[in-house]
Amino acid sequence: MARRRTTSRSVDHLLTDFGSRLPRKDAEPPEPPADKPFPRVIRHRGVRRAGHGWAPTLPPLAGYQTTSEQAPVMWPLIAGDGLPPTGAPMGFNVLSGGSFYCDPMGWINDDTIPVTNPNVFIFGKPGRGKSALVKAFMLRMIRFGYRSLVLGDVKDEYEDISRALRVEPYRIGPGLPGRINPLDAGPLAMDWERQDRTETARRAAVIFNRWLALIRGLVGSQQVPFTPTEARVINHVLRDLIGWTNGQTRLTPVTIPMVWKSLDDPSEDLVAACRYESQQDFYDSTRPLRDALGSLCEGELEGLFDAPSTFEPNWRAPIQTLSLNALHSAGNEAAVGIALMCLNSWGQGIREMAEVGDRRIVLRDEAWMQTRLGVEAVKTLDSNLRLSRNDGDIQLVTYHKPSDPLSAGDQGSQAAQIAKDLLHLADVRILMGQDEEVGTELGHLLGLTRMQQDLVTGWAMQDKGRALWMVGDQRFKVQTVLTPVERRLTYTNDAVA
Repeated sequence: MARRRTTSRSVDHLLTDFGSRLPRKDAEPPEPPADKPFPRVIRHRGVRRAGHGWAPTLPPLAGYQTTSEQAPVMWPLIAGDGLPPTGAPMGFNVLSGGSFYCDPMGWINDDTIPVTNPNVFIFGKPGRGKSALVKAFMLRMIRFGYRSLVLGDVKDEYEDISRALRVEPYRIGPGLPGRINPLDAGPLAMDWERQDRTETARRAAVIFNRWLALIRGLVGSQQVPFTPTEARVINHVLRDLIGWTNGQTRLTPVTIPMVWKSLDDPSEDLVAACRYESQQDFYDSTRPLRDALGSLCEGELEGLFDAPSTFEPNWRAPIQTLSLNALHSAGNEAAVGIALMCLNSWGQGIREMAEVGDRRIVLRDEAWMQTRLGVEAVKTLDSNLRLSRNDGDIQLVTYHKPSDPLSAGDQGSQAAQIAKDLLHLADVRILMGQDEEVGTELGHLLGLTRMQQDLVTGWAMQDKGRALWMVGDQRFKVQTVLTPVERRLTYTNDAVA
């Protein structure tokens, strides 16, 4: 008799014979961590109830093909190609996350970058990091062979960096012994006696044009017109004083008080050369010119720019600074502007015979003080900036806001128009934080979009060192990064601490 084979059956299986099933209890899903945004975890299949994230099928997806030229329309915040990694590393490009480098002279030589001159204009509300950016740029460009020349440190903001580089700042001001002669002939006077007539004529033309531009600016700052008649008189005086008229083989030093004295006591040859009928006719016609120079010699120029220079710069030093803080502390804004004009002319003369490879960063700090002196002062700064490409210097000009140059004259005036054109003499413009009220004029003067205006008046105001860099027609959102040593050297709030 065969044994019957049996198999064990579970209770659940037995109950199915009677059409029943034991109730099942699903495992509770684990509770999500406290830092998660969703209150409970949903299983991968979801829950079959409305509003519980379950769908029987996936929705159809549409596919599109675009070119690299069309893609930025769909994703406008994707950063494009950056600038080449040459020059001073200034920080990082916020949009791309890559390092950002500044190399104005190198950009000129790169045809892919729309930069035609090395001038750099920096705009920013006080306290947004203008001077820190300038100092960091100066320090970091030393390794590339650049030295710095600060033509007028109005607030002594560059003393720390100068002393850190073991260079003592040179001070001029009321009661101080230092003097700067803005009518220095400069290096062009070297080996004068060894040059032929053609070379001396070329050098003399450069010297006289620079001097004439300075005196035109100084006279214009006194609201005195400087017509071709005045220019002819000044030209004859300068040629007589330096010895060019007599054909001297060694040039005689000239100062502004000497020019004033020659006008106040003219020689017969000067009166005849300027085609005046008599000495009295000369006096009557040149009275405004003489009074303007006399007022300056007995006022703003006295004790500062009225004697031969006592400053002999060491061009091998990494930096040279000329401090005007003593003059600025007196509260005479016009005097500071006139001093800046004189220093700019002197600096231009010193750089006229720069050696090959002698690279300079020339800082023109608080340039708005000079441009507010009038149209002739604006023309002087304009001529200084136009020569930057020829002499190979990087000209740095700082303003508070882009409309500062326009304060040179009334709206629509010649001075305002020339000052507005100054903005186009720099292909590199750095816009640091500004108040909301400045946003509209930023867009009007510099052609910014609404988004770019918001960067300057919003994002750049939230932290120091933030700026919108305009390199030709390219725009970059940059955060400046300072080392601990640079932070110590660039701190400029000691006076308000």
